[in-house]
Amino acid sequence: MTGVVNKSPSHHVALTFDACGGPGGTACDHALLQTLRRLSVPATLFVNSRWIHANPSLAAELAADPLFELANHGTAHLPLSVNGKSAYGIHGTATVAAAFDEIMGNQAVLQDLSGKIPQFFRPGTAFYDDVAAEMTRRLGMLPVNFTVNGDGGATFPAATVATEVGRVVAGDIVISHFNRPAAGTANGYARALPQLLDKGVTFAPLGNVLTM
Repeated sequence: MTGVVNKSPSHHVALTFDACGGPGGTACDHALLQTLRRLSVPATLFVNSRWIHANPSLAAELAADPLFELANHGTAHLPLSVNGKSAYGIHGTATVAAAFDEIMGNQAVLQDLSGKIPQFFRPGTAFYDDVAAEMTRRLGMLPVNFTVNGDGGATFPAATVATEVGRVVAGDIVISHFNRPAAGTANGYARALPQLLDKGVTFAPLGNVLTM
């Protein structure tokens, strides 16, 4: 999609993790976060309003942790559209006004939480139409997706996660999830990250590799 950022010009790799909220999506993969902290690997966490409201204390803890950067994952986790386009069976926002609310409702929540204005947005299901992507930019955020799907929406087994994450190269933006602790995500990253660090791969949050 024109206008959506999938890759960075940096020599670093950017790890991004979504927390979607909603039914079955309000948990936290503490094992994954512990691995990132133990290895001092920074990440950008795309959090949805529903997840924040379900985890206020944890959200505040993550906002205060310098290893992590919070980014906007929408208010109701909807595909971002101006005419109701669907993705994965989820109806997207149907009007410009609805798309605005999906972006800016959570932007206000995140700003209250962290005291910072989030720079990056990724919609529910990572779907944009071209008008919604341009709207995101005009509202002061970069619309971001990815080059590497690390955990297949938290459906990949650990071995597959390790393989997918293990193939990253400079400039890649990786998407995974930190709200599904029963998935293979944490175990896969625990396998892949030490090997990548041993190879000299370096990691940075999106704020260090992308500019408006």
